[in-house]
Order: sequence, then C-alpha cells, then structure tokens
Amino acid sequence: MVSGRVVWTGRQAGAESLHHMAGLFNLGLLSVLMHLALPLDFQHHRYNELVKALLGVQRDCPFISHLYSIGRSAQGRHLYVLELSDNPGLHELLEPEFKYVGNMHGNEVLGRELLIQLAQYLCEEYNLRNPRITHLIHQTRIHILPSMNPDGYEVAADQVTEANIYLTGRANARGVDLNRNFPDLHVALQKQKNRNHHMSLAPNWQEQAEQETYAVIRWLQSYNFVLSANMHGGAVVANYPFDKAQQPYGRGPYRATTSVTPDHKLFQKLAKVYSYSHGWMHSGANCGDYFPEGITNGASWYSLSRGMQDFNYLHTNCFEITLELSCKKFPPESELQREWYGNREALLTFMEEVHKGIKGMVLDENNNGISKATISVFGINHDVTSGIGGDYFRLLLPGKYVVTASAPGYQDQAILVDVGTDEPTRVDFHLVPKAVAPSTTGMPTISLPPVTTSRAPLRRVGPESAWEGPLMSRKHRRPRRRLRGH
Repeated sequence: MVSGRVVWTGRQAGAESLHHMAGLFNLGLLSVLMHLALPLDFQHHRYNELVKALLGVQRDCPFISHLYSIGRSAQGRHLYVLELSDNPGLHELLEPEFKYVGNMHGNEVLGRELLIQLAQYLCEEYNLRNPRITHLIHQTRIHILPSMNPDGYEVAADQVTEANIYLTGRANARGVDLNRNFPDLHVALQKQKNRNHHMSLAPNWQEQAEQETYAVIRWLQSYNFVLSANMHGGAVVANYPFDKAQQPYGRGPYRATTSVTPDHKLFQKLAKVYSYSHGWMHSGANCGDYFPEGITNGASWYSLSRGMQDFNYLHTNCFEITLELSCKKFPPESELQREWYGNREALLTFMEEVHKGIKGMVLDENNNGISKATISVFGINHDVTSGIGGDYFRLLLPGKYVVTASAPGYQDQAILVDVGTDEPTRVDFHLVPKAVAPSTTGMPTISLPPVTTSRAPLRRVGPESAWEGPLMSRKHRRPRRRLRGH
C-alpha cells in the first residue's frame, strides 16, 4: 500500500487483466446469444418498417442473405425480395430455386407478416446452427417477396375496422386486381396443340400488365423457379391449379367443376403437405366453409381467369399453389403470434418439397450444359426445360417413369427412372449430335402402348445393366361462393 493506493505486482496485474478480458468475452457472448434469442417481430409492418426488417435480416445474416428489388409499384415503392442461400446472388447448379409471394392483395396481410417472420426465423436458426435450417439453406436458394402490392397495403392499413378492410386496398394504386392481371395462357394452350409448357406471350402483353405484374413476370423469366406458394387471406385452404374452368359456366346456377392439370395428383399432394403441416387447415372446417382435408382445386371453388398460379404453370417451370391463410384479411397484431406457430412447420415442410422428384444435368458430347433442353415424362403432358447451365428439376410423385431429354440438333435420350419418397433422384442426360448419333438397329426394345414413337435411346437408372431401344414421344356441403382472397 503506497499513498493509500493498491500497488499490483506484474503477476497480479496480468491475472486481473485476463480475468477482466474473460468477463468482457462472456458479456459479449451473452449479448450475442440474447440478440439471437430475441422474439420474432409480431407486429404489422408499414412499408418503411418492412424494409427495415428485411435489412435487419441481411445485417444479422450477411453471408447467407441478399436483398434485391424486382421493380417498383405504381406509386414507386420497391418490390423487395430477400434471398437466403449459402451463396446468395448466385445460382448453383443442381440447387433448386424456391419462392414465396405475399400480399398480392394489399388488404390480405397475414402472408406479408408471416414471410417477414420466416426470414427472421431462418436467419436466427441458421446462426444457432439448427441442422434442419442449415441443410435447407445450404441446399436451396430461397426467395421471399413479402409484399407484391405495397401500395394497396398502405391503403388498407389506414382503415380502422375489418368491415372497411374487406375490399379497401385489395387492388393496386390504379384500382387493378393483380391476381386478374396476368396473361391468360389457357387460350394459347388450346391453340398451340404441339406445346404443353412455356406458352408464348402475346406481343402486346406488356401493355396490359400493371407495373407490379410486369415486375413479377420478368422475375419469373429471370430465375428457374421450381416450386412456389402465393399467400392470400379470407379463408383457410390450400388451393391448387387450375384456377380457370376449362369450359364457361354460361347462364344458370353455379356449378362446381374441377379443372385439372396434367400434374393433378402432384398438386393435390403439395396442397396436402401444407394443409396437414398447418395447425388447423387440414380440419377443413374454417371460416364457415368446409374443404375436405383443407385443400381445393381452384376452379372447383370458383373460376378465376388471368391468375398468377396458372401463369406460373403454363409459362415457366414453376409449380405454384395459392395459400388462403386466415379468415380475417387484416388480423389484429394480437393474433399474429398464434398464426405464426400455426404456419411455421407448414412453411418449412412445403419448402422441403422442392427436393423431390428428379434433377440432373443435360450435357453435350463435351460435357457442356445444354440450356433450354426439353425434359418430358411419358404419361404426363407437361414438360420442363433446362436452365442456363444445363441443370433441370422435375417434381414427381414416387414411382417409375420414362423420362426423355431433347434439344434441337441432338438425338433424344430416354431413361427409365425409379423415383423415391425422399431425396430427388439424380438423372443426367448426355445428348449426341444427330449427325453422329449411333444407330439403334438391332437393339432390344420395350413393349409400350401404341403411340407415336421416336428413336430415343433408352437406359435404366440403377444398378441394372443399361439397355437401349425406341421410345414413344412426349407427348358435405359446398363452400359458400363469395369473393375470396385469391
């Protein structure tokens, strides 16, 4: 003790310094853990608050997130998308692209809030090294568009009562319902008998599209999306294509009619995945309606022309369903936490469905990827195409399929595929230019139904020996009918 002050020896000072540093480290670690454990944001977000929340996710998870805009609304608000992936900003070959779209109708807001919460949850759980979330983000490129109609949301958010919100803010700032604004490709499907996918748009389609619709169409054309869901409100049900009835109702009483796609059973399965993973959707009895198993075909509910989910299926490789998530279009903040826990598992399980069916590469003789190659499944009259790098993805139910790859200037190749229930089956195609394609004369053949045939070489995927040969070418109570979300 000197002059009333404590004098430390070197060893004592060093020990105290280490103790102090350890305390700071533990305090910092506790601060980080407390930050990671913060509760999700159960509140409504106006436009500026939405942007702040998305930027917060990008700040907290900078190595797996990327925030970008696909365009602007009629009033100039950005249509922000948050991407989550282990290599954000890049498409990795054989990694599927998935998207969620919310708030297409400005007054149907639960999807908007759920997607903000989902982004926060994925970031938080990734930082906590949750193995399920880590695997999902490392194996999937996830795109989240919380609000397709930010202008309509602002109008709806200014209202006071649920009665006023039922229609107010539904449309965009120009009074257009965005889910009635996509090109109607059903007419083109009927006219172009030789095509069953990637239907062409009319030359003047841009003149008929709202800014928000135009931005989304360009977005769909820029990414090779595989699976998607579009979120609405006003009912609780998973709705699958087609939305448009194949034949007009005409005059007289309403008659329900199912309008099926070539992938009808697959779409039913996708809808059930969400419904049965949801807290109460699968009961079917919600909002005064009854939907068996919590799912419905769009047209069997009511016919809808120029909708987004039909457009996805007919113009792109993407399989989209529509999720009606709440009886109330603009639920109070006090209900948001319950809705999150009711939807959380369904949101995750549905995303995981993108890893089903088959995927692979379409390669030339030099192992270069072939883009825009057509992938056909015998018995299912709906093809998909390969992406820029030559990779493709085709959702399928478990079973055995004959899958054919074709591209201009190349000999078709067909492969017999056994699709399982879990991970996607890897099926690669190696196409040979027609000028040097080997003859299949004398090769054994398969007995197939009498249809038009081609000389596509066929081989089996699996441990069995490969073989080749000719192959055929691709070729209760009803719910009340009232205006719903989708």
